[in-house]
Amino acid sequence: MTTEYLYIAGPECFYANGFEQLNAMRRLAEANGFAATLPNDDPLKLDNEDLRKNADAIFQNCANSMNRSTAILCDLEFYRGPEADGGSIYELGMAYARGIRCYAYTRDKRDMKWKYQGLTLQNGLPYDRKGRVLPYWDLPFSPNVVGSTKIIEGGFADCLKLFQTDLEEERKHGEMPADSAATMGEKNSQSPVVYLSGPERYDTNAQKLYACMRRICESYGFSVITPMDDIGEQHVEDPYTRAAQTLHRNTEHVRACDILIANLNDFHGWEPESDTSFECGMAYQFGKRLYGYMDSTLRMRERVPSLGESYGWRDICGCNVENFDYPLNLMFSSSMPVFEGGFEQVIDEIVADIHFKE
Repeated sequence: MTTEYLYIAGPECFYANGFEQLNAMRRLAEANGFAATLPNDDPLKLDNEDLRKNADAIFQNCANSMNRSTAILCDLEFYRGPEADGGSIYELGMAYARGIRCYAYTRDKRDMKWKYQGLTLQNGLPYDRKGRVLPYWDLPFSPNVVGSTKIIEGGFADCLKLFQTDLEEERKHGEMPADSAATMGEKNSQSPVVYLSGPERYDTNAQKLYACMRRICESYGFSVITPMDDIGEQHVEDPYTRAAQTLHRNTEHVRACDILIANLNDFHGWEPESDTSFECGMAYQFGKRLYGYMDSTLRMRERVPSLGESYGWRDICGCNVENFDYPLNLMFSSSMPVFEGGFEQVIDEIVADIHFKE
């Protein structure tokens, strides 16, 4: 098993005893013959007065660790709402883009309709607080996550056992891992292509919103792809089959673009929408140019409610609200500029930055 290098991902680094938990996971992996890496493995000197540079160093360390890993084992625990930690989902996107094995675990694999608080029922369907049919209500996580990752209900040890069993079965039967993003086709457009990633895909007026955004981008000379663009897949009833189709479509879109522009506003909680987080990580690993925007870019300590300094800046769930002078998790903030405002407000700034860096 020593040829396998496991990337251990999850929100534990924000827990009060998180690093002890992460080290215990690594020791368990090593006891079973695996090499393993943690986000804080390499020695980092995080004493720069510019907190953003400290965050950038951590991000680069994570990216370096990902590039030598052969599999990711990710904790998808509930985090500041019914969604998983956005930074961990970003890392899953990176892993999938590299074509390595993606595994994850959760203590609650029930469908989202059981985990989202505040839904209402209308005509037999669950609706969220914004009046939308609850996104991926019949899946435990977003389609990109479900489609890309083997998810088990349990803890790290359970996930590790399943991973080891799968490797043994591959060895017995000579099977290769399932097709991944690494086998997808490349883009064929001759003009700069922008992919618009964001939670708008779940709005009832998504087509109208994307049509407006498309016209704006085209006025700057860009070709545009949106999550709503069809690539010929057939509609199916089974939600897991549908999730796999959605992942394939979104992966094709990300691979076909030159630039990804992401709406990183809070979704159901204090994290970005998970499909968007996944696509950001995938786009980074594919070498695409990334941009984000949010209604408010206040730093996280001002944006996310916490119990204050005397309680170690812990939120209501006990997780540390990080302080890198960035508006959201460093996986996003250290890999792209994040502009304040809505799409129509920030597009001029994004286009100016694109032309400046060409």
